[in-house]
Amino acid sequence: MDYLVVDMTHGGLIIASELSKLPETHVYAWDIYRTLDESIIEKYSSSSLEFVDGNCFKEPKELTVVSPIHCNLQRHVDMTHHDAVKFILNHKINVPVVEVTGVKGKTSVVWILKEILKHKKPLVLSSLGVEVFDGTKWVKLKGNISITPASIVEAWKLAENYEIGICIFETSLGGTGLADVGVLTNIAENYSIAGNSSNASKAKSQIFKSKMVACDQESFDSKYIKYKENTNTFGILNNSKIIPDLTATNIKYSFDKTDFDVQLSHFKTISSGLIEGTFKLNTFAPAPIHVNNVLAAVSASVMLGISEEKIKTGLLQFKGLNGRTTIKELNGVRIVEEINPGLNVTAVKEAIKMMENIDDVAVVFGGRYGVTCEEIDENSVSQVLNGINEDTKLILVDELGKNVNKLLKRNSIYYNNLKDAVNYASKTNSHNILVVYRSNYSDLEKR
Repeated sequence: MDYLVVDMTHGGLIIASELSKLPETHVYAWDIYRTLDESIIEKYSSSSLEFVDGNCFKEPKELTVVSPIHCNLQRHVDMTHHDAVKFILNHKINVPVVEVTGVKGKTSVVWILKEILKHKKPLVLSSLGVEVFDGTKWVKLKGNISITPASIVEAWKLAENYEIGICIFETSLGGTGLADVGVLTNIAENYSIAGNSSNASKAKSQIFKSKMVACDQESFDSKYIKYKENTNTFGILNNSKIIPDLTATNIKYSFDKTDFDVQLSHFKTISSGLIEGTFKLNTFAPAPIHVNNVLAAVSASVMLGISEEKIKTGLLQFKGLNGRTTIKELNGVRIVEEINPGLNVTAVKEAIKMMENIDDVAVVFGGRYGVTCEEIDENSVSQVLNGINEDTKLILVDELGKNVNKLLKRNSIYYNNLKDAVNYASKTNSHNILVVYRSNYSDLEKR
């Protein structure tokens, strides 16, 4: 079998290397973005793995083309990178798999599941790294890793010396088909991919290759209703025209712990058929977007047959996620942080909505460009900030804040440095400070 694997930048090197190990196989690897060093090419080149220019090489008569779904390749594609990962691992992973995709909330949902499923010794891949629970403690196997589908192969190989009971994989742009339960958190923004020839909702529909799927009700209604047979929906009742299969009601929001009821209606499970029921939950979920993330994780857990007791215990252990929504106290001032590399307009809206009914609020907004492939829409975010009550102090910071400041029609103040901006906000008699900042949380210079 001959393969042409496209895009060494986004995981193709791992896929090409694994395919080249198959018997009677020759792999042509196309570094379409020219990001590989000569040393890497030399290291991986072999009699069965050849690096080529895909536009001008001598093709065999029968060639299987493997390309990422976000690449607008001007030729027929036989397998996406997601498909190739399933092909490579399908007979190697012998434990249940959960894959989580979506526009927002992926990492948070994975970390909630990580707590709920801890007793099963999970292997966890997220944008924060690869971890396993060895029965007594979490072990970090790798810190800096992407969530391209090929990283699933890497994560599985890293954990080969551990006893794994379940896999939880965060995956960009859809699922591989390996999952017993796939989770689609939302399509908060249906951004374009593949040179505007496709979009996020089409790419993420790959998650429906999973045996069963938990999908946000709003996204399901607008994009995925044809997949109803193997799908459970989740959502907050007042956000959906149709009642989700798993619904949150009677929600009492709090910055520390939010209480709500969960109602199951004709809810599909892997081994118990359809189930009905209600139970009460409480966990860290200070706003609707956080409750929706919890519902995604709870849906997947119920589908897997996890007991109500284990779900409740796991949710009590979840305290939020560094780099997403975290809450701190500084000299009697509450600081709510939304520091996220994937911060977009929807996330800014949700963060500000979280503070709507709180008095004495200051908002610090800003961040950096080039943190992820998807940049933030300055005009749209300036409209969101213009809508903040004039009594709320607005402090802008860093390069993003500087550019947005030029578009605002309300009063604001600008600082170059995040720390200085927060210090200023804390001295304005504000008892609550919302920090909405576009950056990697691990960037210590900005902490």
